[in-house]
Amino acid sequence: QVQLVESGGGLVQPGGSLTLSCAASGRIFSINAMGWYRQAPGKQRELVATITRGFNPNYADSVKGRFTIARDNAKNTVYLQMNSLKPDDTAVYYCNALQVRTLPLGAPRDYWGQGTQVTVSS
Repeated sequence: QVQLVESGGGLVQPGGSLTLSCAASGRIFSINAMGWYRQAPGKQRELVATITRGFNPNYADSVKGRFTIARDNAKNTVYLQMNSLKPDDTAVYYCNALQVRTLPLGAPRDYWGQGTQVTVSS
């Protein structure tokens, strides 16, 4: 079984910064893409950013130029540096690990973290 544990959420003022981390644990052989999604109250979950195993990032238009995604393959960890935060960024942020292969090798599966709250407010 694979677990994703997020950390780093909290309350921040508009214009501030936060860094989210998500560590995957378990008998992991490899992880394809990792990413962050968010869900605000009354809205659907939406993509924030993803990064491939080869470190190619992809961002939602709403966060381009403000957020940076990174990963450490050796630690099975993905990070999200969030700068110039706005009230519209308030949401629960979820970590995603795509096509995870575990030992003994079997079919790849996707996993989600439990979410971490980010609140941007003065």
